[in-house]
Amino acid sequence: LLLDRGIPIGQAISRLRRAVPLVLEDASNGLSFRMRRTICELYDLMISLEERIKFFDKEIEAVFKDSEACQRISKIKGVGPKTATAVVAAIGDGREFKNGRHFAAWLGLVPRQHSSGDRNVLMNITKRGDQHLRTLLVHGARSVVRTCQSDATLFNDWVVQLKERRGFNKATVAVANKNARIIWSILRNKTNYVCS
Repeated sequence: LLLDRGIPIGQAISRLRRAVPLVLEDASNGLSFRMRRTICELYDLMISLEERIKFFDKEIEAVFKDSEACQRISKIKGVGPKTATAVVAAIGDGREFKNGRHFAAWLGLVPRQHSSGDRNVLMNITKRGDQHLRTLLVHGARSVVRTCQSDATLFNDWVVQLKERRGFNKATVAVANKNARIIWSILRNKTNYVCS
């Protein structure tokens, strides 16, 4: 709305927080009373939403600290408090799934198959299942693939080789799939994650 009236503001939220009060106070910028009131209401809404987000982030952190299962699966690279609490809230101990592959398939992290006779064709991931959990796991996996060259561990070596062989995006989905299977195993067997 401000850009339409010739008032550009950078897209960063911190710039918006600083600029809007200054724009509202500036009487020489040509904004009408109605537009100032609208911008003020939208700004107040944004501040209110930020406060609610902070409140719910604290609640998620409290649930995370109280849950032993969340603590165990957060040791996996690419799994943080939000992912851990979301997974535990969605599947509990994982009894609904026969194995880790079924859990990964439920999330939509397995390739779509188009097979005919003796010819097997694997395509893109299915993207079926829980989109929110899949997104959290993929974002976490993306950070793992991006930083995998910093440590020399077996897991990181596998990720580096996979990234070189298949590309960044396929490596990201493969890490998300592997993390989903590890999460299922940890929840189902009540074991701890051992880094390799």
